[in-house]
Amino acid sequence: MTFTVEYEREEDGRWLAEVLELPGVLAYAPTSDEAIAKAQALALRVLADRLEHGETASEFMNISFAAA
Repeated sequence: MTFTVEYEREEDGRWLAEVLELPGVLAYAPTSDEAIAKAQALALRVLADRLEHGETASEFMNISFAAA
């Protein structure tokens, strides 16, 4: 699985990072690197929850993130 992280600076100076393939997975932070890291961590939590509840194939996964 490859996930795309888009990030942009808001008018108030905060950075917003969003994982496009997982609706609702986004994070704000004071720097772009922090926002990306927070979004990636949240994406992994969402995937773990889906695995735990049988919502995703339980076979071994290879997960990577690409900045857009």
